[in-house]
Amino acid sequence: MIQHKKKQRFVATLVNLRNDYYFNPMWFTSYRYLRAVAIISAFMAVTVTGKAQQPSIFLADPTIFADKGTFYLYGTGSSQGFPYYTSADGKIWRQEKDSTRRLALKRGEAYGNTGFWAPQVFKRGNNYYMAYTANEQIAIARATSPAGPFKQDTLLSLSSSGKQIDPFVFFDESGKIYLYHVKLQKGNRIFVAEMKPDLSDVIPGTAHECISSTEKWENTANAEWPVAEGPTVMKHKNLYYLIYSANDFRNKDYAVGYATSSSPTGPWKKYPGNPIISRHTVGYNGTGHGDVFYGKDGSMYYVFHTHRSPDTVAPRATAAVKLRFRSTANGEDVLEADSKSFRWLEVAR
Repeated sequence: MIQHKKKQRFVATLVNLRNDYYFNPMWFTSYRYLRAVAIISAFMAVTVTGKAQQPSIFLADPTIFADKGTFYLYGTGSSQGFPYYTSADGKIWRQEKDSTRRLALKRGEAYGNTGFWAPQVFKRGNNYYMAYTANEQIAIARATSPAGPFKQDTLLSLSSSGKQIDPFVFFDESGKIYLYHVKLQKGNRIFVAEMKPDLSDVIPGTAHECISSTEKWENTANAEWPVAEGPTVMKHKNLYYLIYSANDFRNKDYAVGYATSSSPTGPWKKYPGNPIISRHTVGYNGTGHGDVFYGKDGSMYYVFHTHRSPDTVAPRATAAVKLRFRSTANGEDVLEADSKSFRWLEVAR
């Protein structure tokens, strides 16, 4: 046990050293230190996982949907629509050999011609739906299979008073349906609106703000356009948990936190221990904008993206960590991420 704790402290030290080396301009003038960074990064990969790991799936804003024993992975990754992968265990993933069938939603068959971002897939009745961003608006397409093709009879976006992105549709126990989303208004701000029962649009006049970036960790660059985005909402016991990401996605400090509320519409109280996933916990930059899913073993996970490498943002790599609720004395369970469970999603070889 003592040896394991020493190893954890040593790895944490390496994480901080590596990040300081990469992002402190003083080090860039020295080849010796740049070489040291490469050695540290390689050693970390082996120390943390037991083997050298490299990302093999590059989808940003990922989401995983399980249906009839198969996992479906979608994300931002094509100007032509939304690529998808399938998996039997949620760990090793496969893609259609026919490249023309690798998109669950194709441009021209549903709303939008650019900026296909941040999909979410869910089932309602006998149909499958994809809520997504295109042209900096939100749309919902329908399919008879999780693999698509997701289409619209009429190519339309949802109502809006401006640009809006990052949809997450939540079905409450009350029977009401809520659309959590991000409005681009003096920053990226998370809003919620009630939806019509047929999912055709939001109900006018119901939208209001949930979360904006106000904490120090949420805007480490002191940007004039603060960012809070990528909402995922779930209910645990008597509380609603809103998981979100903060900072610009290009910032190494892009990270994940959460807020709680006794109502799906708020008000929301941010967890004082935020962020729960960051470069300081998992050792990789740009950690964020994902979704919750449950593995074959019933464990809860968060799938998200990171920067491609310590010095390159795109294409963003897809990873996952295990989540858990920890009971506390005041009765409000704390949501935690197990950084030791970090893994890249892998393509079958």
